[in-house]
Amino acid sequence: MLKVGLTGGIGAGKSEVSRLLVSYGAVLIDADRIAREVVEPGTPGLAAVVEAFGPDILSADGTLDRPKLGAIVFSDPDRLAVLNKIVHPLVGARSAELESAAGPDAVVVHDVPLLTENGLAALYDLVVVVDATPETQLDRLVRLRGMKPEEARARMAAQADRAQRLTVADLVVDNDGPLEALEPQVRKVWTELVDRAGQ
Repeated sequence: MLKVGLTGGIGAGKSEVSRLLVSYGAVLIDADRIAREVVEPGTPGLAAVVEAFGPDILSADGTLDRPKLGAIVFSDPDRLAVLNKIVHPLVGARSAELESAAGPDAVVVHDVPLLTENGLAALYDLVVVVDATPETQLDRLVRLRGMKPEEARARMAAQADRAQRLTVADLVVDNDGPLEALEPQVRKVWTELVDRAGQ
């Protein structure tokens, strides 16, 4: 089994890269998706988040009001640390379960947005970074996700910068250009991953 850490700044296009890798045969473990699962209604994770942040962070239907929680934590590093301390161990445990279910020859791609920030590079056989300039990231967040520029900048500022991410990279996918330029690069990365998995 080859364990791959996939990361990139918000708006860099990591989701598109992971989608392509899955289409080639990778087993994807998506930390963001798991992070949502571990705070669904009725979970110990949601109970812990409510205990830490108060019942105001719940929607009327009892689900986590993500925008409201995001507004709190992305403008306050201490509050973000509190949230991470609750959610990260739960995500780690679930990720380990999913990984152990993959076959011995699998290429397991862990999609981890905060891999650099949390010093997780050593957990993987290699790290793939999806790279884009801050200008491209900002444009995508505003144009494609409908964020206000100041909200997008706050989200970007809460993450590692480009240089920090590139420092942990074994392989880099340059996603500063159009979508059609991405596929050949990801195909090349996949070939490299399969070769390494076979060694």
